[in-house]
Amino acid sequence: MAWLFLAAAAAFEILFALSMKYAEGFTRPLPTVVTVVGVVGGIGFLTLALKTLPVSVAYPVWTGIGSLGTVLLGFVLLGEPLTWPKLLSALAIVGGIAGLKAASA
Repeated sequence: MAWLFLAAAAAFEILFALSMKYAEGFTRPLPTVVTVVGVVGGIGFLTLALKTLPVSVAYPVWTGIGSLGTVLLGFVLLGEPLTWPKLLSALAIVGGIAGLKAASA
């Protein structure tokens, strides 16, 4: 169940990051509300996951998945460039997350 909480936390983290872009400095009300929901949901579900997962694994996984999702959706939704350095950096994040997960077993 903790991993499901962590997945939900990561989804809210991605929502938070993307909605900040749409909020345009908190000048647009609806995206601003979505940003706040993303923050509360992300931290709330992360807190639930941390009841059983070690923080040394859960927090990096949360931020890593949030980063990867934001990079990919920034490309898809916002038309941001997806360069080779970005792709290689994203692969490094995946490798780090996999290593942390393997080390926690």
